[in-house]
Amino acid sequence: MAGGVERTLRRRISSVQSTKKITRAMELIATTRVVKAQQRANASRPYAEKITQVIADLATYGADPSNPLFNPKEGIKRVGIVAISSDRGLAGPYNSQVIRAVESELIDAERQGKDYLLVSIGKKARDYFSFRNYKIAKSYEKMSDTPTYKNAKEVANTVKDFFIEGEVDEVRLIYTEFVSLGVQKVAVSQFLPLAAGDVDSAETSGDSEHQSPNAAFEFEPSPEDILETLLHRYIESRLFSAMLDAAASEHANRQRAMKAATDNAEELIVGLTRKMNRARQDAITTEIMEIVGGAEALAESSGTVDEFEELTV
Repeated sequence: MAGGVERTLRRRISSVQSTKKITRAMELIATTRVVKAQQRANASRPYAEKITQVIADLATYGADPSNPLFNPKEGIKRVGIVAISSDRGLAGPYNSQVIRAVESELIDAERQGKDYLLVSIGKKARDYFSFRNYKIAKSYEKMSDTPTYKNAKEVANTVKDFFIEGEVDEVRLIYTEFVSLGVQKVAVSQFLPLAAGDVDSAETSGDSEHQSPNAAFEFEPSPEDILETLLHRYIESRLFSAMLDAAASEHANRQRAMKAATDNAEELIVGLTRKMNRARQDAITTEIMEIVGGAEALAESSGTVDEFEELTV
């Protein structure tokens, strides 16, 4: 019996050790990818800051922001929601937090008598909401792990078309903002129409020499034409920045989840090894007791035989 228990524990230890190797490898891969994702996010910021500054300059020097992307609509009847999740799991609470935030927004919209239009990025959000019979207008896959600007442009064009054509009255963006390697938080922000504060951030951030226009500019062609073009680039850069933040957050969450899994596997191996050692000691003790008992029985049996022979003689 003890030998059977020992064999079972050996098989369990071997299985947990194999799992530990997998989680450890995934932890190392996620650690490498989160560093690369951080570098990509940092590399994209100068472009976003510069285009924001140029739009602020255009608004300052006479461009008329009559673009429909700037104009809020009265009587919001349908809300568009862009949800950024991941294609893969094993990332701790990363997907569940985004999904809860999206579901909360959908429930609030329904309570207020508003319709919704959902655009999902990542299989996890798509699978969750489609399983619960939520209406998904458009879903995208295979772009959450390493998003490119082309991916962001594709999604941004779809969302812009929905807004410009009047299918939605406003659009909210829900994703996980990367604050640091240990801190990521779900962000819910208005994506369309653009708020005045969105294009004024260049005046309140960055170096002091870039905080406000220092000289009059002459724009060629007209400021309105330039603004029309840059607004679309600005929306694409905002979405791209959010997708990069989400990718970095996904890898950071997966790194922590796999580290916790590796640590738990190590603790389980230690516990199972102790149980196996106890089972082995019990088996050895049982064998010794059986040997000693057998020897004593043999000695007693030998003494009884000698006494019988003496009596018969």
